[in-house]
Amino acid sequence: MKLLVLFVACVAVASAGYHPNHMPLSDELINYINNYANTTWKAGHNMKGIQIHTLKRMMGVLEDPRGNELPTIKHDLNLQALPDTFDARVQWPNCPSIKEVRDQGDCGSCWAFGAVEAMSDRICIHSNGKANSHISAEDLLSCCSICGMGCNGGYPRAAWTYFRSTGLVTGGQYNTHQGCRPYTIESCEHHVNGSLPPCSSTIQPTPKCARKCEAGYTTAYDDDKHYGSTAYNVDNDQSQIMTEIFKNGPVEAAFTVYADFPSYTSGVYKHVSGTALGGHAIKILGWGTEAGSPYWLVANSWNPDWGNKGFFKILRGSDECGIESGVVAGVPKL
Repeated sequence: MKLLVLFVACVAVASAGYHPNHMPLSDELINYINNYANTTWKAGHNMKGIQIHTLKRMMGVLEDPRGNELPTIKHDLNLQALPDTFDARVQWPNCPSIKEVRDQGDCGSCWAFGAVEAMSDRICIHSNGKANSHISAEDLLSCCSICGMGCNGGYPRAAWTYFRSTGLVTGGQYNTHQGCRPYTIESCEHHVNGSLPPCSSTIQPTPKCARKCEAGYTTAYDDDKHYGSTAYNVDNDQSQIMTEIFKNGPVEAAFTVYADFPSYTSGVYKHVSGTALGGHAIKILGWGTEAGSPYWLVANSWNPDWGNKGFFKILRGSDECGIESGVVAGVPKL
């Protein structure tokens, strides 16, 4: 019987015209996911024509050779009743950074983006909406010497350690001239149509560490810094992660990206086919259930043209692609 099932599956794949060695985002892969895979999500042309080596360069989470230097916190789950559905954008409507989708451009800086996005959210949340500080990805990417290799990848845990020990200034997205150090790597179009220039096939060099604010910004660099009071891992348990988000705000997480993931457009993602491209860091901001599938609600850093307006859902509770094994966060110092 098992051999018969395997044979039928192979016939279906062959009928779809899909081969596991096909390039990601190909018509064959998308057709296979949507019509033959019997999965919980839909695929589309988010990044049509992009090369696999380019995608791999965007996967910027590296394994820290120093190991795990942060403590792991565990919440008392008896103290907090959790809702079945939670969206930080709804819970904290006065914190605009939670709704934002940033763009890392042609740089493997996801490790920095996932961190500063969650840091920005938490500063607002813990100040009860009084402080809306857009923490600079540029400052973290270029100045954190313990964080790895800049645009060639880095370590999410080290980013939170740096926030606690050294602090980070503010900075808006590319070409905004907002904050002390806005992002200087140009935004680029991650799918087939759009108003931005297309992403290139090469990774941009890491910006230089300039410990000064851009011209016209009135606050001095050192005076603009924001700090974390703590930095920690969140235990690899969905209830622990949910409690952490519910109490303190969005968290940074990392997961393994496979060749089918970039084609996500809707539904609850789970790996269907394709080889691993590398580790990618993102921001988890909520959870829920869709059509019987429990999910994490996640913000990506490939601009709002990708996926579902820049967001996606991924299977919750089974450590899909390692999403629950690398959650890191911290509490800001106010």
